[in-house]
Amino acid sequence: MSFSAGAEIPSILHGGYHYPLTRLWQAERQLTKETFMYPIFITDNPDDEVEISSLPGQKRWGLNKLEGFIGPLVRKGLRSVIVFGVPLAADAKDETGSKADDVNGPVIQSIRLLRSKFPDLFVAADVCLCEYTSHGHCGHLREDGSLDNPASVQRIAEVAVAYARAGAQCVAPSDMMDGRIKAIKQGLIDAGLAHKTMLMSYAAKYATCLYGPFREAAGSAPGKGDRKAYQLPPSAAGLGRRAVLRDLAEGADAIMVKPANAYLDIISETARIATDVPIAAYQVSGEFAMIHAGAKAGVFDLKQMAFESSESILRAGARIILSYFTPDFLDWLSENTNQPAPPIEQIIPEAGGVPGDKLP
Repeated sequence: MSFSAGAEIPSILHGGYHYPLTRLWQAERQLTKETFMYPIFITDNPDDEVEISSLPGQKRWGLNKLEGFIGPLVRKGLRSVIVFGVPLAADAKDETGSKADDVNGPVIQSIRLLRSKFPDLFVAADVCLCEYTSHGHCGHLREDGSLDNPASVQRIAEVAVAYARAGAQCVAPSDMMDGRIKAIKQGLIDAGLAHKTMLMSYAAKYATCLYGPFREAAGSAPGKGDRKAYQLPPSAAGLGRRAVLRDLAEGADAIMVKPANAYLDIISETARIATDVPIAAYQVSGEFAMIHAGAKAGVFDLKQMAFESSESILRAGARIILSYFTPDFLDWLSENTNQPAPPIEQIIPEAGGVPGDKLP
């Protein structure tokens, strides 16, 4: 028997990923149903079920429709949701976002309903003022139009504590005010809730053009100006690191990067410096919509790209993915689990066959 010396030993890689199972073993993390947190939009019209034109397959839900929508997903394995309020009443918005923690508002009412009807579902609440301010910004404004950061932080902390009191197991401030994590953490401690409320910071949240469909869904576009003075500049990796380290020092229990697919380097860097907390990443509305648009144009297969885009987020270092694909993955991951093993002739190519012609 002779052995070829034509290739160096370290250059032979194919044997390690020739079969479906060995390819799975190459992944450092696997997508599971527990990976996904589903963003849902709740309005103050109890019977609403309104399609969001720029977010394929997504709707705004009224409280009376929520149980019927979420129930089947829970039975398929849905483990967590994050709630966004979409107030539509004429008096729902004012200069200071005073209705954000209204006990009769969509967020607090939906938290209570979900916790009551689905006790095993993990319920997170997005914390921001933009949906409730008449100017559409995420905090209070000064007379010159700039942010009043101290007043904004105080209000954001009040809202976060109110959501925790209503039963939210996680509060996730997305406002990007300086110092709000410390204020929320102290508020949770003072309220006796810090021991059972995860504080997930949107720490590295970038001022991107990819939020357009979300702003339609939540009715949260700023009426004047933009959010570039408080969300991070897209090219600023250093500011992302500083924001992550700051929020960790202020008591964040988990760190989020937003967007996800366009910011894989930020996810990777966050995973490197925030080694002791879970890393979340939000595949935002624009990323989701682009994948659907590409699939509709025949550029790629929707399911394959949904998997590839999500697996890349895991590969970069995230453990939690906020994704509008969550309902799809509840089905897809069940299909993968229930699939029978392929026949052996599909796995082992016949002698003399063309390489790859019978590979799975």
